[in-house]
Amino acid sequence: MHKRFYKTLFGQVVIALILGVIVGALWPDFAASLKPLGDGFIKLIKMIIAPLVFCVVVHGICSTGDLKKVGRVGVKALVYFEIVTTFALALGILLAYTLQPGVGMNVDTSTLDASAMAGYTSRVAEATSTVDFLMKIIPATFVDAFAKGDILQVLLIAILFGTAVAALGERGRPVTAAIDSLAHVFFKVIGFIVKLAPLGVLGAIAFTVGKYGVGSLKQLGMLVALFYVTCFIFVLGVLGTILRLAGFNIFKLLRYLREELLVVLGTASSDSVLPQVMRKLELMGVKDSTVGLVIPTGYSFNLDGFSIYLTLAAVFIAQATNTPLTTVDLLTILAISLVTSKGAHGVPGSAIVILAATLSAVPAIPAIGLVLVLSVDWFMGMARALTNMIGNCIATVVVGVWEKDIDRVRAHQVLDGEITVDLHAPVQPAAVTASAAIEAERTTNEAAPVATPARA
Repeated sequence: MHKRFYKTLFGQVVIALILGVIVGALWPDFAASLKPLGDGFIKLIKMIIAPLVFCVVVHGICSTGDLKKVGRVGVKALVYFEIVTTFALALGILLAYTLQPGVGMNVDTSTLDASAMAGYTSRVAEATSTVDFLMKIIPATFVDAFAKGDILQVLLIAILFGTAVAALGERGRPVTAAIDSLAHVFFKVIGFIVKLAPLGVLGAIAFTVGKYGVGSLKQLGMLVALFYVTCFIFVLGVLGTILRLAGFNIFKLLRYLREELLVVLGTASSDSVLPQVMRKLELMGVKDSTVGLVIPTGYSFNLDGFSIYLTLAAVFIAQATNTPLTTVDLLTILAISLVTSKGAHGVPGSAIVILAATLSAVPAIPAIGLVLVLSVDWFMGMARALTNMIGNCIATVVVGVWEKDIDRVRAHQVLDGEITVDLHAPVQPAAVTASAAIEAERTTNEAAPVATPARA
């Protein structure tokens, strides 16, 4: 029997979203003071992400037993990321250039407040340097990566550590077992924290509506609306087609991830659901080694929503400031965005900073025009985070299909609702895979005694 709507996490998050909008609209000052609820929830999740990613990746590599396969999964993931990111960047340019959301604004750049950009310009150099980005992947110390919570650094350590443990063979088995047990503990902790999601969403939405209101959307409503439409087209058109070619339905996947999608929408952060998403994909039937490699890497290399934002905002600023763009300028924006979009996840205030870094390579567009999008950045951040998360989940499924690392039967049963997945239930032992669990259940049912009618 299904739980009542308000008792499910999905129902509670929906109610929190509605209450947040109401509180923000009626009591804006009080709503703005609720920001710590959203910030606190995200901090609790981020607190556990680094050690959890480490455990999942290490155990995934060790359980695979084939280091060449691990490398193959990583290469295929990166190839997929580059192809799909290029589609996202091109779609942003195409729709912005075609629908022209900034045409007619006639903004005089001399009237814009340059001080609004002061907090971002100091970080532009860091974002534009490819060498600095690559060097940042290497942590100062083993512990430093976990202290900072830098996912790429933790991923590097986990790959090296997992490879070393796997190379030890039998001597490394106790370490693998210990890492697996530790991962189960972290997932249990996540189960406790996730119960606070409705409070986090309530605080984040109430703050957004209370501080910014809908008035900030009036002047730049066309840009925000176009961005949401572009993300919608990309998710259903591009990602939906890719997932269909892999043998799955995107609407069923979105329904399966509906709780996480609502939390991301409310908090405008895909970090807030990273552990839950990894666990759900594993329970769906994707091998843990693939999930552990693709999801964390995708958080830095597969930012589809962010890529759309970069090119769309760049062309919008050019149009709003009456800056003509040639075909060469558009291709330059596309090429530069392919580089600057990587690693944006680890840059504070990443959206504006990376956009500034991108525009610095296109002198024709006045960088001061970034001030125009500051007031609506939060609203666009919701769609960015949603699209990023959906893109990484689909990437994991596609790479899983590509590498035959997904139990198709279980995946379809889960997505069709034939198997109910409980994220907070005790996890299966490491030795029991998804397919093995199904087989065990089937065997048990077949072995059960069949009731026969009593003889008269």
